[in-house]
Amino acid sequence: MQVKAGDLSSSIRLTIPGRATAVRDGLRALLDTLLLRSLPEDGRGTAEIVLSEALNNIVEHAYAHHDGEIEISLQLRHNELLCQISDTGLPMPDGQLPAGVLAPLGAFDDLPEGGFGWHLIRSLSKDLSYHRDGGRNLLSFRLDTQQSPA
Repeated sequence: MQVKAGDLSSSIRLTIPGRATAVRDGLRALLDTLLLRSLPEDGRGTAEIVLSEALNNIVEHAYAHHDGEIEISLQLRHNELLCQISDTGLPMPDGQLPAGVLAPLGAFDDLPEGGFGWHLIRSLSKDLSYHRDGGRNLLSFRLDTQQSPA
């Protein structure tokens, strides 16, 4: 696994196998890049949560029945991290992102698909977009990289 850095370390690209262990190793590699290490702690934590949720969803659902790769592209621009993730797995149900609506308290034994993880992704990202093109799932979003006020 090799992370490819762009000019001045303002962008990185990584391709990983669509397996849980590869997601863990890929996240570790991404978080160790100069680009993500340079973010304020809050921004780095947000990136870790959102990327982890998105990548694990791909492994669990898009690649549930076959193998494939996940391509991750990150670019830092004006206090925002632009994120693009693509895979060749199964499409999202009905070609739509899950709503990410939280289940009522006390119903955690039977969380619906698209529940807590997609709620986190939707809450922490901006301009969340999904579409399918030429057999590829394309997910993109922006993350604020500034620390929250104390």
